[in-house]
Amino acid sequence: MNETVPVEHSMSIISLIMQASGVVQVVMAILTLFSIVSWVLIFRRGAAIRRAHREFESFETRFWSGVDLNELYREVPEQPEGAAHLFRAGFREFNRLLPKSRDDASVLAGVERSMRVALSREEARLGQHLPILASISSSSPYIGLFGTVWGIMGSFQSLSYAQQATLATVAPWIAEALVATAMGLFAAIPAVIAYNRFTSTSERLLGRYEDFAEEFYSILYRNLHSGRVRKEAA
Repeated sequence: MNETVPVEHSMSIISLIMQASGVVQVVMAILTLFSIVSWVLIFRRGAAIRRAHREFESFETRFWSGVDLNELYREVPEQPEGAAHLFRAGFREFNRLLPKSRDDASVLAGVERSMRVALSREEARLGQHLPILASISSSSPYIGLFGTVWGIMGSFQSLSYAQQATLATVAPWIAEALVATAMGLFAAIPAVIAYNRFTSTSERLLGRYEDFAEEFYSILYRNLHSGRVRKEAA
């Protein structure tokens, strides 16, 4: 007759954390903080990039709808983002230099310089907080490894003090060491996935900004050399 022996699970994740050594508890607290910060940044960056995509699509549709550039300039808010920022910066510089300069090349150079500065600001805006995610993804495994090493050291010390070496002697130390490793990976994996995804998405969006800036520059170049803009300004 087979008898079923009940198995008692005396160790849980919470009890391991509460009973862990002070150093390992500090490591776990740091990794928990890293994980919380990481997820907050992931949600915020994801929402910001999705909003940037929507705003770009909306502005590009409006830009290519045949609207007058002066009217579109008046529609753009004072502190725009994305392609609207490039448009406002370039068109403002164009209107400022056009009545003052007889040299078309200097006017276009000023427009190009202004849009380049705007593009740099958009690049900084899209990359905001990404270095923090990169730091979390790279440092969390090593912090967790430190907790693991400390737990292993504690297990060997407990063996040296024990008269009889048994699994029960070292099990709590090994368990808290593995929990530290798991928490390091739990903090690092989402951060590195989000960092790679946001970086690639931001680069694609910046590429579209650059394409828009070149197309807008070409429009101003054609208008300037055809003389239509100069006649309207006069």
